[in-house]
Amino acid sequence: MKQLQDMTVMEAILSHKIIAIIRGFSQEQILRTAEALLKGGIRLVEVTFDYTGDPSATPQAIRALCRAFGSEMLFGAGTVLTPGDVEAACEAGARYIITPNTDTSVIRRTKELGLVSMPGAMTPSEAVAAYRAGADIVKIFPSGDLGPGYIKALRGPLGFIPMAAVGGVDEHNIASFFAAGACCAGVGGKLADRASVHRGDYAAVTQAAKRLLSAAGVEGAETSQ
Repeated sequence: MKQLQDMTVMEAILSHKIIAIIRGFSQEQILRTAEALLKGGIRLVEVTFDYTGDPSATPQAIRALCRAFGSEMLFGAGTVLTPGDVEAACEAGARYIITPNTDTSVIRRTKELGLVSMPGAMTPSEAVAAYRAGADIVKIFPSGDLGPGYIKALRGPLGFIPMAAVGGVDEHNIASFFAAGACCAGVGGKLADRASVHRGDYAAVTQAAKRLLSAAGVEGAETSQ
């Protein structure tokens, strides 16, 4: 596998496959969580926008993450709902934009800024609409409820669309999602466990990352970090 810095963003996502989702933590906790994930072999991290709090916190966190780990990890923004948030995330250093829905204005601005677009969809019509609007990967959400069989069925007629499994993915089902045709997966609480982070048990985050990568059969489960 090529070094991360020698890959395009799409190459990195398709090679490393697992995007850790960080939601609802302080900036210090985000930095320590990212460090723990890196030690466990994770190279891709999504920091979500929180529209119930300060929307500037996410770009600030992404900027800090890029300064601390930018040579070893690639960061993206999640739960992005407006073109303005795409711009803020891009300015902070985000390389990919992940959304819970299909919004053509968000997809369009993402591509105008040269970022990878991963909008959310559930139905075949939504998936096709997202792809036609410029999505690089369509996030099938909530994959855990829909199951690997759903992605396999979608990919029957829509095999030309790269699909990510997100929502309810864990070490027990991630291999099944990849076998069904998902090109990557987003994993949140099963990696960045809220209880572990709040009690400062970052070693548990590292171990969860190693277990997930091993279960997924993704190269890089063993790391020297």
